[in-house]
Amino acid sequence: MPITYTEYSGIDYGRGKTNIAESGIRYGVIHQNHVLQAWADSSEPDYGEVTCVECGEPIPDDGECSEHGCNADDFHDLAEVQHFVLADEGYEAISDDSGDIFVTKSPYYTYAQFCSPCAPGACYLTNPLETAGVLERVRMANNRAYCFGHDWFDEGVAPYRVFRVGTGEEVFHDNP
Repeated sequence: MPITYTEYSGIDYGRGKTNIAESGIRYGVIHQNHVLQAWADSSEPDYGEVTCVECGEPIPDDGECSEHGCNADDFHDLAEVQHFVLADEGYEAISDDSGDIFVTKSPYYTYAQFCSPCAPGACYLTNPLETAGVLERVRMANNRAYCFGHDWFDEGVAPYRVFRVGTGEEVFHDNP
């Protein structure tokens, strides 16, 4: 997939208050179809709150109903998956019902255009911003968003530039 950059940073509908981590790095949003195999291999279903069918009381994920002895695992076959989550290898991400994945923590970041009002304050990873010079990086520091590394993509190349959170150095994909 060829990388096409934009110079338009978009509008921050979140006004610096939503979809942004304590680190100051924004959440990156990407549709699951771009990383489908890696997402399917790495994410886990989240069933939300499981309740006892007898009394309606919540059952802890790792426990059982104190009154009826119902185990939460007994109900996962009946429960509907609320969304999928990832918390592994420095990543934290969650998918919504539209198929978008919100990358809320990562060892990597990129610069991308702000999302539409549907995800205020987040950046859409497949609309990357050009980051050629120092002045552009300063100007776009507000558009820095968590992202997946190159290894998440079938071709081994992310559709955006990838930088390490700790050092700011660019991470390059392996050439085949």
